[in-house]
Amino acid sequence: MAPATATAAAVASPSTSSRPLHRRLPSTASMSARCLPLPRCRGGLRIARQVAVNGDVSSVVAAEEAAAASKIGKRVRVTAPVRVHHVSKAPDLDLRGMEGVVKQHVGVWKGKRITANLPFKVEFELRVDGQDKPVRFLAHLREEEFELVGDE
Repeated sequence: MAPATATAAAVASPSTSSRPLHRRLPSTASMSARCLPLPRCRGGLRIARQVAVNGDVSSVVAAEEAAAASKIGKRVRVTAPVRVHHVSKAPDLDLRGMEGVVKQHVGVWKGKRITANLPFKVEFELRVDGQDKPVRFLAHLREEEFELVGDE
């Protein structure tokens, strides 16, 4: 008997060239089962947006502005640990315990509510060694970060 010769069959290794480079997208039938249909309205979104903007919001904004206006001009004391870094004469200044005057409420602009996360502008005076006049600076604070001390 003749010796059996071993023949190696070359198995092609999977390479990137034999695989498709793009992913196959799911069929529209399977997508429709997962996705809700889009609303078919012309101008409906625009009208809803106008109602949300022009609706009863003006009375809410007026009430908010009136409540904030009562704090303008009042003396306040900072109760929360607030650090400011914009005062050049006193870098990394902690405002806790300092007293100042509320100058402005910036939560409403031109009759519309804006998303100011620090809506109260408070003016502080800081005595610095070697200067005759105190350094004045403004800081923006939340309503929860200060308490009313008295009128100025």
